[in-house]
Parts: sequence; C-alpha cells; structure tokens
Amino acid sequence: VQLVESGGGLVQAGSSLRLSCAVTGGTFSRYAMAWFRQAPGKERDFVATISSSGGSTYYGDSAKGRFTISRHNGKNTAYLQMNSLKSEDTAVYYCAADLGGGALKYEGAYEYWGQGTQVTVSS
Repeated sequence: VQLVESGGGLVQAGSSLRLSCAVTGGTFSRYAMAWFRQAPGKERDFVATISSSGGSTYYGDSAKGRFTISRHNGKNTAYLQMNSLKSEDTAVYYCAADLGGGALKYEGAYEYWGQGTQVTVSS
C-alpha cells in the first residue's frame, strides 16, 4: 500500500489549500484515513480522520471549523480542505491509512503513511 500526498505549498494567511492523498494497493474503501501534521521542532499532531465509509469524521482542536476531511472511494483518494489558514498551520502534513476502518485519533492505529507534503503559511 502506498500513499502519496500532494497539494501543499506556500500561501498567505487567510488563504485556502486542498491536500490530496492518493492510495494505491489494497482496498481503499476498507481504510480509515487520517491527516497528521508536524511543525518544526514539534511532535506530530492529529488533524483529522474519516472512517472507511465516510460516515464519521473527527477533528483536532486546531482544525475544527476550518478544515474538512473527505474521501472519494471511487478515486482512491482522501482530501483535506484547509480554509482560513494561519501561520501556525505551517507544517509537514502526512496522510495515513488504517485497515481497521474506524476513525481513530492516535498515530499507532495507522499502518500506512505517506511521505508528507509541506504547507507554509506566511503572515
């Protein structure tokens, strides 16, 4: 199973970005998908997760009200729509897949990880 993130970049505060995570191998519709992020010098933090069916989503405190996680099972792709970006959102964003299918918030639940995509928000 391989996960490839895309969509990161350099944007100004207040802008929007949509990250994508394309999954190859395995059966995408069975995986819960999540986004985590890691800022320089900090631990990796939970951002958002979506269950395999798409029926359940959960967000970290920093993402609530601004970010939306979604998935398209026909395209084997998960998304993270990020609005009203702030400088503190600057980080490497990683997507992850969990064979268990449930939307869990901790890293240890996820068996597969992408390489990450850099998001930089200038103030």
